[in-house]
Amino acid sequence: MAADVPTPTADLLDTVRALPKVSLHDHLDGGLRPETIVEIASANGHALPTTDPDELREWFRTAADSGSLELYLETFAHTTAVMQDAESLARVATETVLDLAADGVVYGELRYAPEQHLTQGLSLDEVVLAVEEGFRRGEQLAAEQGRTIRVGTLVTAMRHAERGLEIAELALRHRDAGVVGFDIAGAEAGFPPTRQLEAFRMLHEGEFPVTIHAGEAAGLESIREAVAVCGTQRIGHGVRIVDDIEVLGGTDDAGRPRVRLGRTASWVRDRRIPLELCPTSNVQTGAASSVAEHPVTLLKDLRFRVTVNTDNRLVSGTSLSREFALLVEQAGWTLDDVRWATTNAARAAFLPYDERIRIISSVVEPGFAAAQGRTPRHAAG
Repeated sequence: MAADVPTPTADLLDTVRALPKVSLHDHLDGGLRPETIVEIASANGHALPTTDPDELREWFRTAADSGSLELYLETFAHTTAVMQDAESLARVATETVLDLAADGVVYGELRYAPEQHLTQGLSLDEVVLAVEEGFRRGEQLAAEQGRTIRVGTLVTAMRHAERGLEIAELALRHRDAGVVGFDIAGAEAGFPPTRQLEAFRMLHEGEFPVTIHAGEAAGLESIREAVAVCGTQRIGHGVRIVDDIEVLGGTDDAGRPRVRLGRTASWVRDRRIPLELCPTSNVQTGAASSVAEHPVTLLKDLRFRVTVNTDNRLVSGTSLSREFALLVEQAGWTLDDVRWATTNAARAAFLPYDERIRIISSVVEPGFAAAQGRTPRHAAG
């Protein structure tokens, strides 16, 4: 479990924090500051497990160390409870952008489910507007602090609900005001992505990007459905793709592990479909045994389009810098591997092509080159 994963050394964590990073899979309601939760909960009367911010931070992490996605998701009752009015939503959004910028993230896509923020009378559109106001304020404040960050929004539909089409319409209404993509999330077992097929058809007809949580709690079939039936451009988590990879032992002529790929794994790799992998979170939910043994390293070595993400920074007690630092210490990654995964994430961002290449060539490559004392690489398409 995550409690057994050592904290990376301070020097390594500082080194990675200074590098430019791209985050694609980060839930807004999973990354609040404990101090903010305590303050808003006190004002609106929501009862918390503890009102001490440090104790609350530890409570979230230990409560999430369940080995079950369903139990992991229960922790969100406390975060969504303090995100039910426009002022609180904007505040949380602003603080999230500042926290990401402080961690060296230069481009981030943050996702949340507007349908979970309606208990105090906000409409779906008012929820989106409040969050976008917070994101833009966060970008402005970060710039004033000397940190450049850009944030895009992924609007999420909860897979157990029946509002997928309505949320897809919401995403399309706000596509020119900060919303860059659509997602489905929540408990996977019993709620396959094909339940939202009408929503995906609308989004594809509207030429709007889609990512789908798949292959985390559910198995290979959820990935196959997300890709082959629902036409997703990215896979949220996707760690169970390893169920379709037979490791034969030894290495091939290129020095990569000898494997036999099944049809779904081949399709995902050959079409360069990005995987939004979240090592610490996957350990907490039982999708992986440890960071050291997490399939992300095998998938990296096999040159799947791997990206590394946090999922939920508060709930998992992590940051993007920490995820990379743990992979370096526990799984043998190098800073070149970190650069490679970061470039993958920039290429996979739901941004226009020219903007993705600009992030790579003007921000990511120079940042890594400066840290490693070398000449920046050319940002190929």
